[in-house]
Amino acid sequence: MRLNNLKKTNFKKLRPGRGIGSGKGKTSGRGHKGQKSRSGVAVKSFEGGQMPLYRRLPKRGFNSQKKKNTAVINLSLIQDFYERKVLDEKNPINLKNLIDKKIINKKFSKLKILGKGEIKNKIIISANFSSKQAKAKIEKAGGTLNILKD
Repeated sequence: MRLNNLKKTNFKKLRPGRGIGSGKGKTSGRGHKGQKSRSGVAVKSFEGGQMPLYRRLPKRGFNSQKKKNTAVINLSLIQDFYERKVLDEKNPINLKNLIDKKIINKKFSKLKILGKGEIKNKIIISANFSSKQAKAKIEKAGGTLNILKD
């Protein structure tokens, strides 16, 4: 085993302001005086009086208020819940039942059904929105889909 191959791994943490021999004594690597030498001061994105980059670039996009409160659930997930006996065929699927079973979060106020996957059970679903695929697959399995009006 060659000794020059070994590297030091237990480096001591540098402690600024702990004497001249530490290598970071006196001004602790902050230079002399001025705003940046003081504690609690940060000059973020200051470009010396030039118009900062974040103000030079145009504003783009927006945050939709509509999307945030809609829960999205796929048919494959619903089928999985039936197979694991989390849901039963007697109770219809709606937002309130899904929240009670803790399948979706209580912050959602609307429900959308998407058509990914297959559904084998004859189910009754009440939702605010659904895709065309989801509606076709539910009706093919013998179930019903009720679209709620806002």
